[in-house]
Amino acid sequence: MTFNDIFKSSFLENVNSVTILDMALALLLAFGVGMYIFYVYKKTFSGVMYSSSFGLTLVALTLITTLVILAVTSNVVLSLGMVGALSIVRFRTAIKEPLDIAFLFWSIAAGIVLAAGLIPLAVFGSAVIGIILLLFANRKADSNPYIVVLTCENSESEKQATVFLSEHTKKCVVKSKTVQKGRIELNTEIRLKDDNTDFVNELADLDGVASAVLVSYNGDYMG
Repeated sequence: MTFNDIFKSSFLENVNSVTILDMALALLLAFGVGMYIFYVYKKTFSGVMYSSSFGLTLVALTLITTLVILAVTSNVVLSLGMVGALSIVRFRTAIKEPLDIAFLFWSIAAGIVLAAGLIPLAVFGSAVIGIILLLFANRKADSNPYIVVLTCENSESEKQATVFLSEHTKKCVVKSKTVQKGRIELNTEIRLKDDNTDFVNELADLDGVASAVLVSYNGDYMG
């Protein structure tokens, strides 16, 4: 064994496996695609609380995936070890919006395709996906669903309120009913004829109606 063999390092041999130009170009493109994904997410978000940290996660995830795939494609042995290392990673954060899963997968896929050198596929594919999401995610239904929470004193006022709702809305369906002594609570799904909600004021003024609450919801009702 010579003196050079003692200090010979396979780590140093892999320094030039990926050129500086390839790294810079891949990460720059990954940042651009990640920002585009973040922009589409911001424009198509329809949840209750907007999270800017999730948008930043999309950009970071695209960059990180590109970095990992660049390392994997430069060394076959490293790719096998990387699979084993990543297999122990577990994510415990709950995904609140189903569409967020699509954005996460989009960021990962964009990073993989960019690092693999398929730049036209990554750019063109991301552009098409973004346009489709912008067109369909922001598309509003003809009539948004609402829930009316009614508190009535007796069955007669309940019938009167139900008839009133049927006359002033496009659709009226009772979702749940809670009966207590001297109190009846109704949860009714309605579809408005227009954007005017003044009928709720008239509904609350009916005899025997203690309160009337109008709530917008996304159509997923559990009850």
